[in-house]
Parts: sequence; structure tokens; C-alpha cells
Amino acid sequence: MTQTMRAIRVHHYGDPEVLQVERVPRPEPEKGELLIRVHAAGVLPMEYFIRKGHLPGILPKSFPYTPGTAFAGVIEKLGPDVTGWEVGQAICGRAPNGTYAEYTTVQAHPPALAPDTVGYRNTAGISPLALKPETLSFAEAATLSGGATTAWTALFEDGNLQAGQRALIHAAAGGVGLFATQFARWKGAQVIGTASTANLDFVSSLGAETVIDYTTTPLEEVAHDVDFVLDTVGGETLQRSLRVLKRGGTLVTVMEPAPVELAEQLGVHAIKNAVFPTSEHLQRIIQLIDEGHVKPTIRQIFSLDEAPLAHALCETGHGRGRIVLHIAD
Repeated sequence: MTQTMRAIRVHHYGDPEVLQVERVPRPEPEKGELLIRVHAAGVLPMEYFIRKGHLPGILPKSFPYTPGTAFAGVIEKLGPDVTGWEVGQAICGRAPNGTYAEYTTVQAHPPALAPDTVGYRNTAGISPLALKPETLSFAEAATLSGGATTAWTALFEDGNLQAGQRALIHAAAGGVGLFATQFARWKGAQVIGTASTANLDFVSSLGAETVIDYTTTPLEEVAHDVDFVLDTVGGETLQRSLRVLKRGGTLVTVMEPAPVELAEQLGVHAIKNAVFPTSEHLQRIIQLIDEGHVKPTIRQIFSLDEAPLAHALCETGHGRGRIVLHIAD
């Protein structure tokens, strides 16, 4: 008899209500795969863009599908030819087959110790996985993929951020920005963060030396001659941010295509973050967490049945930390 599980399924684009809990067959791990009992799943802004049909070129391309990639859980079963992992290990990372579900599968590869330097390149087709830090709950560990990993690759792969440089981090209280602020400060950069009035003290506590209240103060009044900008907002903010860079500076955007022509006119660089995180990236991040340099922040936790509410909250933006689905104890 086929075992089943509860999972969110989306049958067509639409509002949060299209996120429906259904009972579906539980996946079985194929050769080289792990079966994961999902304990928590991160809710990423990209997922509501996909759900609304705003990103038709991004997988999944067919219905129905189960949303979600960020997860923390426990290995339930090993597929054939899997080495380096054991049933019962608590792990976290990215699983592209959908994580708004009680179980998911992910391609396995042996865990490795992360070296002390940054500077990895894309490893196509490999989903970043790591042992869950004992210091983090499953919900906290589910915030790392798509939050911490995006921040890491944007700062250190695309931006090559160095100690002593001035870095402007937009939405510094958000799911990516809060990690970027802590990473930049750890690296020795001078951090300028933007945030709403309610989050000014929080962003300061993350290590930002200067915090701009974007609801009251134009960023150009405070930020100038910066070496690096991380744009997590897009639109007008992205365009204006190019003008606060010093010549030769770099802007990395995670939101939309980089305005390369305007950047060239201004004598700066604009890059769309496209470096796929590796397990080594994730393991390095976890090392910093274990050493006390970095900590995750959760905005709110919802149950699997409350996935529509989680997406509705995610769409409002301007939050502090990551939204998470609690799926199992």
C-alpha cells in the first residue's frame, strides 16, 4: 500500500487561497537521494511571486506543484548508493522538490568540512545541505536557505566584499538583509542599513553602524561613496542606489535584472545575484552561527494549514526576519 502525506498543492496561479492542503503519495528516494521528514519550511518571497504567476519562466512550470525549497528536518530513509549520511540525522538546506509538505526528497552528497575562506563558484544541480546546528531550532534552521545563503553569495561571490569597505544593505531587517548585515559586519565592512521606523534599533543590534529610516529620510542624504550595495527591494530604490556608489563600486540585486546600461554610464557595476549556493557556503554560515557571529530571526511561525496566511503576511513586506511553516515536532 502506498504511503501518503499531507502537502500544500497549487493547481493554478492566484491569491494565497490557491494553497490547498491535500493528501498525496509520499515520495520514495531514488538512487542518490535522501527522504526527509520535514519539520519546518521557510517561506520565501520568491514563492508568492511564482504562485501569482509573475515569474512564469521559473520552475515549477506545470501544475499541480508543491511550493517551497528551504527546509529543516530529519533523514527518514536513504536511497540506493547514498553515502555520507545516516537515517536520523537532523539536516537543513534546500530541497527543490517542494518543502511545504510532511516529506520531501533531495539529491544527497557527502557532507564536507567548510574551509575558512570564501570564494566558491556555482555547483550546478547540487542542493546545499548541512547538518542542522544544535544551537538552532528546526524553525530557525529553515531560515538559512534563501536567506543566509543568498546574502552570502551576494556579498562574497558577486560583490567580493572586503574589510574596510562601506556597504549599503537595503531592507536590513528582512530575511536576506538581516543575514547580510551580520555577514558584512563580521567581515569588517562599515555597514549602512535601511529599515522602517519600527526596525531601526533591531538593525543597529545586528551591527549596522548607520541605519536609515526609509520612511522619513532619502537614502542619498546619508549614503554616499559606498563600495557595495545589496538591493533586496528593486524598482526606484535600485535605480537610486546606483548613484550612491563610488566609481568602480558594485551593486548586487536579488530582485530583478541589473540595470547594466545605467551602471556603465555611472562608472559602476550592477549584477544580478545568480551564484547558486553550495553546501560549503551553508556549512561556513553554520560555523559562524556556532561561533556566535550570526543569529537568525523568525518573524512568525504558521502551521501547514495556515500556509495561505503565511503567504499573505509575506506579501506585505517590511517585516523583521523570515516567515516559517511548522510541519512536525
